[in-house]
Amino acid sequence: MFGIGMSELLIIFVFALIFIGPKKLPELAKNLGKGLREFQKAKDDLMNHVNDAARHEEKVEHVAQDKPAPEAPSQNKSDEDNKGHS
Repeated sequence: MFGIGMSELLIIFVFALIFIGPKKLPELAKNLGKGLREFQKAKDDLMNHVNDAARHEEKVEHVAQDKPAPEAPSQNKSDEDNKGHS
Protein backbone atom coordinates (compact mmCIF):
# COMPACT_ATOMS: atom_id res chain seq x y z
CA MET A 1 0.00 0.00 0.00
CA PHE A 2 1.66 3.22 -1.23
CA GLY A 3 5.10 1.57 -0.97
CA ILE A 4 4.84 1.53 2.84
CA GLY A 5 5.64 -1.67 4.69
CA MET A 6 4.01 -2.94 7.84
CA SER A 7 6.80 -1.64 10.09
CA GLU A 8 6.56 1.89 8.64
CA LEU A 9 2.80 1.83 9.06
CA LEU A 10 3.18 0.79 12.70
CA ILE A 11 5.65 3.63 13.35
CA ILE A 12 3.26 6.15 11.78
CA PHE A 13 0.41 4.81 13.93
CA VAL A 14 2.51 5.11 17.11
CA PHE A 15 3.50 8.72 16.30
CA ALA A 16 -0.13 9.57 15.52
CA LEU A 17 -1.21 8.01 18.80
CA ILE A 18 1.39 10.04 20.72
CA PHE A 19 0.80 13.40 19.01
CA ILE A 20 -2.95 13.24 18.39
CA GLY A 21 -3.98 11.23 21.41
CA PRO A 22 -6.12 8.15 21.81
CA LYS A 23 -9.38 10.12 22.06
CA LYS A 24 -9.00 12.03 18.78
CA LEU A 25 -7.44 9.22 16.72
CA PRO A 26 -10.71 7.38 15.87
CA GLU A 27 -12.33 10.65 14.80
CA LEU A 28 -9.31 11.50 12.64
CA ALA A 29 -9.38 8.04 11.03
CA LYS A 30 -13.11 8.39 10.34
CA ASN A 31 -12.63 11.78 8.69
CA LEU A 32 -9.68 10.49 6.69
CA GLY A 33 -11.82 7.58 5.46
CA LYS A 34 -14.60 9.95 4.42
CA GLY A 35 -12.13 12.16 2.59
CA LEU A 36 -10.60 9.23 0.74
CA ARG A 37 -14.07 7.94 -0.20
CA GLU A 38 -15.08 11.35 -1.58
CA PHE A 39 -11.81 11.59 -3.50
CA GLN A 40 -12.35 8.12 -4.99
CA LYS A 41 -15.92 9.02 -5.97
CA ALA A 42 -14.80 12.25 -7.64
CA LYS A 43 -12.06 10.37 -9.51
CA ASP A 44 -14.53 7.73 -10.69
CA ASP A 45 -17.02 10.41 -11.82
CA LEU A 46 -14.29 12.17 -13.79
CA MET A 47 -13.17 8.92 -15.42
CA ASN A 48 -16.77 8.08 -16.36
CA HIS A 49 -17.24 11.55 -17.85
CA VAL A 50 -14.04 11.26 -19.90
CA ASN A 51 -14.97 7.76 -21.11
CA ASP A 52 -18.49 8.90 -22.07
CA ALA A 53 -17.05 11.83 -24.02
CA ALA A 54 -14.61 9.52 -25.81
CA ARG A 55 -17.40 7.09 -26.74
CA HIS A 56 -19.53 9.97 -28.02
CA GLU A 57 -16.62 11.25 -30.11
CA GLU A 58 -16.09 7.78 -31.59
CA LYS A 59 -19.79 7.59 -32.55
CA VAL A 60 -19.63 11.01 -34.21
CA GLU A 61 -16.53 10.01 -36.18
CA HIS A 62 -18.14 6.70 -37.19
CA VAL A 63 -21.30 8.45 -38.44
CA ALA A 64 -19.21 11.03 -40.31
CA GLN A 65 -17.27 8.25 -42.07
CA ASP A 66 -20.48 6.47 -43.13
CA LYS A 67 -21.97 9.54 -44.84
CA PRO A 68 -20.75 10.27 -48.39
CA ALA A 69 -18.95 13.55 -48.81
CA PRO A 70 -21.04 16.23 -50.57
CA GLU A 71 -19.86 17.23 -54.02
CA ALA A 72 -18.01 20.49 -54.08
CA PRO A 73 -19.73 23.22 -56.09
CA SER A 74 -18.02 24.14 -59.31
CA GLN A 75 -15.90 27.23 -58.98
CA ASN A 76 -15.19 27.57 -62.67
CA LYS A 77 -17.68 29.95 -64.29
CA SER A 78 -17.21 28.41 -67.74
CA ASP A 79 -18.42 25.04 -66.36
CA GLU A 80 -21.70 26.66 -65.31
CA ASP A 81 -22.09 28.32 -68.71
CA ASN A 82 -21.51 25.02 -70.54
CA LYS A 83 -24.16 23.24 -68.46
CA GLY A 84 -26.75 25.84 -69.33
CA HIS A 85 -26.13 25.59 -73.11
CA SER A 86 -26.08 21.81 -73.43
